[in-house]
Amino acid sequence: MILLCGIPTETPMALVSDALTSNGRRYVVLNQRKFASMKMSLDINGGKTTGRLQLNGDSYSVDEFTGVFTRLMDYHHLPELKDAPADSPELKFCSNLFETLTRWAEISPARVVNRVAPMGSNFSKPYQAQLIKRFGFEVPETLITNDPELVRAFRARHGRVIYKSISGVRSIVQTLTDDDMSRIDNIRWCPTQFQAFVEGTNVRVHTVGEKVFATAISTDATDYRYAHRQSGDHAELRPAELADDLAEMCVKLSAGLGLAFAGIDLKITPENYVYCFEVNPSPAFSYYESQTGQPISRAVADYLSGN
Repeated sequence: MILLCGIPTETPMALVSDALTSNGRRYVVLNQRKFASMKMSLDINGGKTTGRLQLNGDSYSVDEFTGVFTRLMDYHHLPELKDAPADSPELKFCSNLFETLTRWAEISPARVVNRVAPMGSNFSKPYQAQLIKRFGFEVPETLITNDPELVRAFRARHGRVIYKSISGVRSIVQTLTDDDMSRIDNIRWCPTQFQAFVEGTNVRVHTVGEKVFATAISTDATDYRYAHRQSGDHAELRPAELADDLAEMCVKLSAGLGLAFAGIDLKITPENYVYCFEVNPSPAFSYYESQTGQPISRAVADYLSGN
């Protein structure tokens, strides 16, 4: 039995659900918005974990679940809790429920995509960049500072510079412009990450276990995810073939970070240097699958099924 945790109408969740259905695999969906009708209990005794999960009117032993796919959102943002006071019983119940679910997923022998602890490296981009370098990838020269003078010197040295947030919260990558420089003193209250711009082709690589799906992206935008906003044209995505050694590097990087499923952001220069910017532990792969036809959701379903 496979457990899908999240919002079932979210496209990545729906795609994995459809793939499991097509494969004839048994699964159950934990709809996060229906938390009020769920219960979960765990018992750890002698190093063995037992427990039960009640949802959709049924009760399951946690031992039944051999695969878990989780895309849980921050429960504070659930529509059912948006107006709940901090001391409300509903909020406390939801917090305890998903804390229990998360802790179980960390120690369950099931195939979990992905466990929370390995996902933590993405919460700090500078920290994750240090890990990425250990696996043979280039990392752009980076400055993290709240000192405007250091930014001015960094830009003078590199010419074209981009900036983005330090945390794991999504931000739009921007090119540092003269207009930005006129406001650069504002970073004194918000340390920011600056990087030397790298010329080349953007490539998003999804790894699922040992399977690799690469997508090349063509755009004039700094951040291809927001290509239409930044350049007026949508990015063009196409399937790409990686050299065997690069594909192996990507698999080893994901495995080294403890991730069964990852979205790796690369840029390959005209000189064939490979830079890695980030490893996303909860990639919204549906965008790439819909544009290229690559069977990423099927690969996730196969992995959860033990294939």
